[in-house]
Amino acid sequence: MEVEVKVRLPDSTSHQKLSTLLSPFHTKTLLQENVFFDGSDSQLSSNLAVLRLRFITITATTTNHCVLSLKAKPVISQGISRAQELEEPMDPTLGRACIAEPWRLLSVTDSVIVERVKQEFGVSGLVCLGGFRNVRSVYDWQGLKIEVDETNFDFGTCYEVECETDDPERDKKVIERFLEDNGIGFEYSQVSKFAVFWSGKLPL
Repeated sequence: MEVEVKVRLPDSTSHQKLSTLLSPFHTKTLLQENVFFDGSDSQLSSNLAVLRLRFITITATTTNHCVLSLKAKPVISQGISRAQELEEPMDPTLGRACIAEPWRLLSVTDSVIVERVKQEFGVSGLVCLGGFRNVRSVYDWQGLKIEVDETNFDFGTCYEVECETDDPERDKKVIERFLEDNGIGFEYSQVSKFAVFWSGKLPL
């Protein structure tokens, strides 16, 4: 189970102000490309499941990664997100091939995720849904791993703060207090980035 604090920033000015305040605690910046898949008969989306390939480049290095993930039964309430999640590394070259030819993903034989997609959800064919890009700045602050996102959709840009945690109520209060003390507006995130992508419009 993945548990995260998620709060949405109103605009690029707030994002820049927060990034500047946290800059002494910066550890890395990740360039993420997220690509999503569904069963040919919508078996995943109809069961509130999301299959994603994420391509990750760590800036200032030549390191590239690809991660296959399956998220299911997401619930977001009062700025706290909970979802079942499985993740596996994947060769980036194979990942790119799966975007062009989604059937290749179901042909991967050593993947727990692929087997679950086929067996639990009854998927025998996949379609690529497209996706979005995200710039994630990571900070080690007050014992928390703070991730500040700038997410670029075809229809606009969102700004969000995430923090994976074992004690979401406590850590949410710490983050809220920091934002409030520094005059940075925020709202609780109501939906996932995938839900925003799938809706085709930015949250109000």
